Amino acid sequence: METKVETQKTALDTLKLLLAGTILIGSVVGYYYYADISIVLRALGVLIALALTVVVALQSFQGRALWRFIQGSRVEMRKVVWPTREEAIQTTIAVLVFALIMGVFFWFLDLFLLWFTRLLTGQGG
Repeated sequence: METKVETQKTALDTLKLLLAGTILIGSVVGYYYYADISIVLRALGVLIALALTVVVALQSFQGRALWRFIQGSRVEMRKVVWPTREEAIQTTIAVLVFALIMGVFFWFLDLFLLWFTRLLTGQGG
């Protein structure tokens, strides 16, 4: 029998997320502070800091929950039955034709309401 133990968010998790945010903000500040250094090195520094931010954030309860959600989403995406190219084209054409018909309908409705409003207000010629 398998039992699942749910852990709760702790102060350490909050500290990990704050550390991750600090690393990310620090990298952006450093990018602009060291404007005289090559842009390639600054961008590389931001990318390394971003990777470190993700690693630190994934160590928290919220990060692990997000990772489980992403994995579950990937499993569900594999279960989706995608339409064939022919079905997608037919559906697109049906939507476009319906939108055209409704556009014409609302155009005539607008013309009628404009005529009727002018007739009621006495501004029609």
